[in-house]
Amino acid sequence: MPRPKTKKELIEAANTNYQKLNDFIGSMTEAELSTAFDFSADEKKKEAHWKRDKNLRDVLVHLYEWQVLLLNWAPANLQGGKEPFLPEPYNWKTYGDMNMEIWKKHQSTSLEDAKALLDKSHKDVMELLMTFSDEELFTKRFYSWAGTSNLGAYFISVTSSHYDWALKKLKAHRKNMK
Repeated sequence: MPRPKTKKELIEAANTNYQKLNDFIGSMTEAELSTAFDFSADEKKKEAHWKRDKNLRDVLVHLYEWQVLLLNWAPANLQGGKEPFLPEPYNWKTYGDMNMEIWKKHQSTSLEDAKALLDKSHKDVMELLMTFSDEELFTKRFYSWAGTSNLGAYFISVTSSHYDWALKKLKAHRKNMK
């Protein structure tokens, strides 16, 4: 699916990829759900997230927490705040540390709770998305607080692109199981 360039395309991509992710999760066997992720044998999987996430819950809470970032950031800035997308003390060079803190924070979260959290945050992100026009979403620098990007890029990042990332990870886990 090409990168969305309109609100309509973004809504479709977000919902389609969320459904694909949920369909795949629904197809996971008990063995796939209960076996810890291990990508250490694949030399191509060098990014930190391949070592960080050990199960489906870890992936789902990661998606959830990044959506919460957007849900807090956009409304705060729309109300006149000057909030960065990433919370202090993190920045785009250190967000891996933030991801590790997210992982630690949710080690006692159940898989059922992780699913419910993501379901709610997906719905909330989609509701927030509906409040913006194409121009507001896809005009670079429309909102100064979105930096050199456009607001739509943030929505894409925490929905369709992130769902695609999660699905690839789950498929890699399934492949490892065979």
